[in-house]
Formats: sequence, C-alpha cells, structure tokens
Amino acid sequence: MLTALADPTRRDLLELLSVHGEATATVLADDLPISRQAVAQHLAVLDEVGLVMGHRQGREHRFVVCPEPLDETARWMAQLSQQWDRRLRAIQRIAEAAHRVSPK
Repeated sequence: MLTALADPTRRDLLELLSVHGEATATVLADDLPISRQAVAQHLAVLDEVGLVMGHRQGREHRFVVCPEPLDETARWMAQLSQQWDRRLRAIQRIAEAAHRVSPK
C-alpha cells in the first residue's frame, strides 16, 4: 500500500475522491493534468491495494475512498514514531550522562 501512496498522482486522486465522495475516472481527470486512461490506471492500482473501491452504476464505473487501510497505516506509523521517540530519548540520556562524567 505504501508503494501505491508514494506516487503523488495517486495521492492527488485520493484527495479528489475524498472531496467528491464518489467519482468516475472522467470526472477525476478533469481536475488533473493527465488523461482519463492514466487516471483509470492509477485507480486500478489504488483499488488493488484496497484504498479505493469501484462499482458499476449504469454505464459508469464510480470510485470511492476506502479509509480503513489508511487509518490502519496511520496507526502503525504513529506507533513506529513513538518507538523511535523512546529510542532517541534513551540515546539522548546516555549521551548526556556520558558528557557529564567525561573528563574535560
């Protein structure tokens, strides 16, 4: 999923979909400097990793954002950040202690 999110166009598509709520590749392409076919390819990647879901409505293929995988990823990243903060604080304490006891 992170690989899919690494592409700025895909992030733009997710943002546009969150604003529109639901949209076709044609509607989304109107707001981007790429073709409808390119939008459809990006949407296929996002659909494959579960970040969007497409469904047929008449002759149109409409897409919506699936926020659950993003929420899960955000929680994982927050936990990872907390782990690194703890590690860095421990390193800082060790460095400060070593600095206090080192001869000058």
